Amino acid sequence: MSKLSFDQIFMNLATDLADRSHCVKAHVGAVLTKDTRIISIGYNGPPAHTHNCDMEWPETGCPRDSKGSCSLALHAEENAILYAVKNGANLEGATLYTTLSPCLPCSRLIFSAGIKRVYFDKSYAAYKGIASDEGVDFLNKFGVLATKLEKD
Repeated sequence: MSKLSFDQIFMNLATDLADRSHCVKAHVGAVLTKDTRIISIGYNGPPAHTHNCDMEWPETGCPRDSKGSCSLALHAEENAILYAVKNGANLEGATLYTTLSPCLPCSRLIFSAGIKRVYFDKSYAAYKGIASDEGVDFLNKFGVLATKLEKD
């Protein structure tokens, strides 16, 4: 019997974490690791102790900003990075697993945090209906390996 790779285990965990999201529009999970150890986890939604969109706005989700995005939510990558930093973790050289490829603002945060690899399951560009995964392009251009994780 073959064992799952750590990459697949961490992506499976990110997928399970996405189910924790209170977002009405999308469920995204993220796992930050270093040397096969979990540093932090996150999923998309408003900051802790504020709102649960699926309870307050079950039909429509939270109010939208000028670009049509959630006005209250943090992305899964942001939540994982913020929690790690809040608790003193060193992210230099870390790997991020996320169920949706990072958007451009999250990619800038990932790069600035020193994360060196990003594996994703689905395309943000396909989800948003835009031409390219500009966040992935940004990361790869500046030396962060960002790639779709192929199943074991």
